[in-house]
Amino acid sequence: MELKSYRGHIRNWESLCKELEIEQGLSREKREKSILLKGYERWGYELPDKLYGMFAFAIYDDKKDELYCARDHFGTKPFYYYLTEKGELLYGTFIKDFINHPDFKKEINGDMLQIYMSLTYAPGEDTFFKGVKKLMPGHYMVFKDGKIADTRYYTPEFHPDESKSLDEWADEIHSTLEKVMKEVKTEDEVAESFLSGGVDSSYVFAMSDAKMSDSCGYEEERFDESPLARKTAELLGKQNSTAIITPTEFFDIVPYVMYNMEQPLGDASAIVFTLGCRAAAEHTKLCYSGEGADEFFGGYNMYRNAERYGDNLKTFYVGNTNIMKEDEKKKILKNYNEDILPIHLVEHIYEETEGLDPLTKMSDVDIQIWLEGDIYLNVDKMSEAAGLEIRMPLTDRRIFDIASRMPSKYKVNGEQNKVAFRKAASKVLPDEIAFRKKLGFIVPIRIWLADDRYNADVKEKFRSNYAAEFFDIDEINAIFDEYVGGNSDNWRKVWTIYTFLVWYEEYFVKR
Repeated sequence: MELKSYRGHIRNWESLCKELEIEQGLSREKREKSILLKGYERWGYELPDKLYGMFAFAIYDDKKDELYCARDHFGTKPFYYYLTEKGELLYGTFIKDFINHPDFKKEINGDMLQIYMSLTYAPGEDTFFKGVKKLMPGHYMVFKDGKIADTRYYTPEFHPDESKSLDEWADEIHSTLEKVMKEVKTEDEVAESFLSGGVDSSYVFAMSDAKMSDSCGYEEERFDESPLARKTAELLGKQNSTAIITPTEFFDIVPYVMYNMEQPLGDASAIVFTLGCRAAAEHTKLCYSGEGADEFFGGYNMYRNAERYGDNLKTFYVGNTNIMKEDEKKKILKNYNEDILPIHLVEHIYEETEGLDPLTKMSDVDIQIWLEGDIYLNVDKMSEAAGLEIRMPLTDRRIFDIASRMPSKYKVNGEQNKVAFRKAASKVLPDEIAFRKKLGFIVPIRIWLADDRYNADVKEKFRSNYAAEFFDIDEINAIFDEYVGGNSDNWRKVWTIYTFLVWYEEYFVKR
């Protein structure tokens, strides 16, 4: 038996080492390898349900002559695979693990572009590389005799419990996070913590033993949340390091981001996050981050509209982003397929949540589609590229278990989002931070993108020969001109087209 591929961090290693009789003094690498191999020997395909943390791995079982691959419950670590014409399975936690294999045919999956133009990321099991699949969150697969058998071992389920009060839910969140925080690192590891002005990162920082926080800021004051982060650190008696992001830095690093992301991502905050990871990596190798709470506990402002949307959700809600409608895509795409619609990606989720309230349905779509496709992809790829390891305490099955039982009235109400979560955070944070209105990860890209000092590459790519392979050049330039002319809402469309073209150049023009 052999561990062929693995990336991750197993949180409950201590109890697993006792149960599997593994020496606890081993290095982390040897310890986690032993947990996976001995755990597989004991539990077989049920191994993932014994693990807390982040993981994607492949184990070759020589007795069965088969390859067993698994990905964690929420998809914090990616796993890709490709079946060659000769019947060989290429796989890894990076597409780059096998992209140069002689039997790999590097072809673009044009169908994904149609989805990308709405969602700004590559959702679901398909990728932008034809034939390359993602093993989805909560899935394992077995490769044997040239065939792939994919099994879903975990499905998010929601069972609202009306018996508990707001205070009781807040207490459970807080006590559970205390337990999780004890597992996210060992005593000999030193961690810092990413910190914005929001409650999620502030709560994690306050609950951690990290002394230093890392933030990003801008010279444009109206977009700059870094003073709030510094104030939070000061109130907690801790330190803060802020990287000021300039527009030149921002645009210069886009090709690096798209190459290391391996698939295009039209989330502008990913560029800032990359620069933040690079800055943090100058003085630490380990950082905490606060992803997960928004989707679990009702953090997005759009969730306040859930009841108004009602059952109509399943006709249009495909997740956190939906920037371009079908009529507009028909106008700009050279190849448009009527059968490829974003809503098809989430139909199974609406079936799973039939009978539940609208907020739960919206949350589940974001947990299953948006988190994996955008948020966790960004965190994993950009931290790895910078040589930084990120651990996300709020993304944990034990934390989700609370959210899955919590009635929606304790997530969102008329005045507030993340109601119970903020109540829990207020146990260690001042009210001005715990109950501060959500702003999101603001990037001044909507201004920079219209500035001739920075957008020369955008203009060039919008008129390139390879842009003409996919888009009606006149139509995409009309979108750009309308944006520069004052329609700032068009910036996301411009950015999404641009990031695809940068990615395409990196993988299909330069290489």
